[in-house]
Amino acid sequence: MSLAVVRSRAPAPGRAPEVTVEVHLANGLPSFSIVGLPDLEVRESRERVRAALQNCGFDFPVRRITVNLAPADLPKESGRFDLPVALGILAASGQIPVEALLNREFAGELSLTGSIRPMRGAFAMACGAARQYASAVVPEGALVRDTDTRMPEIYLPSASAAEAALVPGIQVFGAPDLPTLCAHLCGSENDRLTPVRSAALDSPLDRRVPLPDLVDVIGHPGARRALEVAAAGGHHLLMVGPPGAGKSMLAARLPSLLPPMTDDEALTSAAILSASMLGFSPAQWRRRPFRAPHHSSSSVALVGGRNPPQPGEITLAHLGVLFLDELPEFDRKVLETLREPLEAGRITISRAAHQADFPAACQLVAAMNPCPCGWRGDPNGRCRCTPEIAARYLQKLSGPLLDRIDIQIELPALSPAELSARSALVGETSAVVARRVADARKRQLQRQGKTNRELDGREVDSVCRPDAAGETLLREAGERFGWSARAYYRVLKVARTIADLADAETPSAGHLAEAIQYRRAFAST
Repeated sequence: MSLAVVRSRAPAPGRAPEVTVEVHLANGLPSFSIVGLPDLEVRESRERVRAALQNCGFDFPVRRITVNLAPADLPKESGRFDLPVALGILAASGQIPVEALLNREFAGELSLTGSIRPMRGAFAMACGAARQYASAVVPEGALVRDTDTRMPEIYLPSASAAEAALVPGIQVFGAPDLPTLCAHLCGSENDRLTPVRSAALDSPLDRRVPLPDLVDVIGHPGARRALEVAAAGGHHLLMVGPPGAGKSMLAARLPSLLPPMTDDEALTSAAILSASMLGFSPAQWRRRPFRAPHHSSSSVALVGGRNPPQPGEITLAHLGVLFLDELPEFDRKVLETLREPLEAGRITISRAAHQADFPAACQLVAAMNPCPCGWRGDPNGRCRCTPEIAARYLQKLSGPLLDRIDIQIELPALSPAELSARSALVGETSAVVARRVADARKRQLQRQGKTNRELDGREVDSVCRPDAAGETLLREAGERFGWSARAYYRVLKVARTIADLADAETPSAGHLAEAIQYRRAFAST
């Protein structure tokens, strides 16, 4: 047999398209070529594969070797194709049976000694295989033509198999090196590999490293309440206060208030992280991501870019929290790129030859000082900024961007007396608040199937309509503060969340009053 076909997958954020590795051995001058839009890493696999096969005791065929990575229009990158190329050469030269490669997928980078190195994207690859298998299974009694509906097997490096094993519906095997894997494929009883079960499946969430707890926050009952409302409705939040007021501390505790991820959410988030440069570990399973990029980040780093398109921080924070500290210190053009994805929950990156659509349904939490020195409004008169300097500082944030932030609060600095009496100012734990948040989220999902932040205009009219007193109060506030239509509807959404926390059927004037106070005057709303 001079032709062998091996299945693998390409790394891609949120998905893993199937790649067919075709290996053909022909007569002629010895050569080794790889076609199918490979990048430099893939082309270098020729030397790694040659050395690995020879060092493992296999015969490297002295023939004309052609490797085709199909589809040809899909860019191939990373060293994950070393293993399928090596197996294809062994099968085409008759050193392992071709039948052993059927209904199986392989990925891994080879060292020169034949060991299989860890790789990124193992979870995304497993998700892609599971989705393809699920779509291939047909109802009982239907005809199946040219479709193998057996549960697929995926062979990965031993160090990467645990994360892939989190995906249900497939069998994942971890192989330490090429000889062990080949012995398994040849049916050797002494070297049989067993399916991997991830330890994270046996580890309850409450036994993992705990998240920062809200009980650590001293005082700030208003800010704690705003954080609870933001968590319950998935609302974006902006905190303004002097240095050391506790803005970053509060933001870091938002993930501990959010409801646990559903199965679909956990799979989606893990697949995105797995295919990114960050990678994914089983310890992150069902943990909502918390991303806090530095204010020197570029627009490409924040929303994605490059060629081919790669995801940015807003996608890596999908279904979690994106925390932007020192918000005015970000470049204004960088912040403006957040406007559309914050509204739509997705972002499309277009290049001349490629286009990618990435999910971006994250919860934005931002923090900032009231002026460049940070002490504007301090009773001790420590502020050194003139009104013009302070106004110029706030002008770095555009009205359209601030219009999309539902909750905007001020955090005053704690006095020494409050700090010394910290035992009297300790509030509720994250677990207590999280239970109220979970109940409010449950009401929202039962009523409309989504969080209140995700409601569109028509749904707001039907779901968030207040009582007569609340409607009068909202109309007067909108006229007084000159709200835009977006701000008007966002106040209604926040009021609906406050009513859900109180288990009220209809938002009342009290709920509207609390929602109105979360809109700051400087926010151009």
